[in-house]
Amino acid sequence: MPDTRKYVITFGCPDRTGIVARISSFLAELGGWITDSAYHTDPDTGWFFTRQVVTAESIPLEIDELRARFAGIARSLGAEANWKIFDSAERRRVVILVSKEGHCLYDLLGRVASGELDVDVPAVIGNHDNLADITRAHGIPFHHVPFGKDPEEKAEAFAQVAKLVAEHDPHAVVLARFMQILPPELCEAWAGRAINIHHSFLPSFVGARPYHQAAARGVKLVGATCHYVTADLDAGPIIEQDVLRVDHTDSVDDMVRKGRDVEKVTLSRGLRWHLEGRVLVHGNRTMVF
Repeated sequence: MPDTRKYVITFGCPDRTGIVARISSFLAELGGWITDSAYHTDPDTGWFFTRQVVTAESIPLEIDELRARFAGIARSLGAEANWKIFDSAERRRVVILVSKEGHCLYDLLGRVASGELDVDVPAVIGNHDNLADITRAHGIPFHHVPFGKDPEEKAEAFAQVAKLVAEHDPHAVVLARFMQILPPELCEAWAGRAINIHHSFLPSFVGARPYHQAAARGVKLVGATCHYVTADLDAGPIIEQDVLRVDHTDSVDDMVRKGRDVEKVTLSRGLRWHLEGRVLVHGNRTMVF
C-alpha cells in the first residue's frame, strides 16, 4: 500500500520485559493496522528500540491526540523513553546548503524533479553563487550568502543562513558539500536535522582534503559517509556509508571523480531514511530500520 497514509512511531527506552506487548496492545485497542515493525536490543547499552508503521485510517484519532495518548504509554515504560510519531501525509521540507561543487545538489534536484524523492525543497543556500542557475532552473529559490574570512563576517553570514533556514522550518538541513563548519549554536539548533555528506569512510580522514589524505596513505578503499552534524567535526552519528575500490594507478583526481558517485548515492539514501523516520539515534550511534 505505497500510497496509503501512515503513522510512523519510533521508540527507545532501557530494555525490560513487556515493551512490545504494551505498545502492540495500545495499537490493537485503537484498531491499529500494523504494516511494518522492527525491533532491536543493544546489549552494550541495554536499550530497546522499535519502529512501528500503522495505517492512519485504522486509527480513529488525529495525530495530535495519538501523540498525547502514546505519551502516557511511553511514560509507563520509563522516564528515559525517547519517541516520535510522524504522519506520512505531512510534506517533508528540505533546505540544502552548498558551496561550489554541485554533484550532490544535481543528484538531489534530479531525484526531486522525477518524484523519486517526494519532498519540497523551498530553498538552496550557497556561500558561492556557482549553483544558482541550476537551482533556479528547477524552480527553487537560491540564496547567496557570502562568507568572509574574518570571524565576525562568518558569524554574520551564519546568522543570515540560520534566519533563511528558520523561515521554512525544514525536516532536514542537508549540507551537500557545504564547505563550512557549522558553529556550535547551529549544531544544537539543527540537532537531529542537519545531515552532512563527508567524502571519506569515517572515522578515517576527518576534515579537509580526505582524498589527498587517502592517496598519501595508499589505501585500497575510499568511501563516503552520511552523518548527522554535531559540534565535533565529522564525528556525528553515522546514518549511511559506502565504499569503492581504488589502486596504485588512481591519482587523486581519479579518486575524486570516482568518489563523487559514492557521495551522491550515500547522501540520497541517508536523507531518505531520515525523512522516512527509519533512523533512531542513541548517543553517537544509530539504528536504521
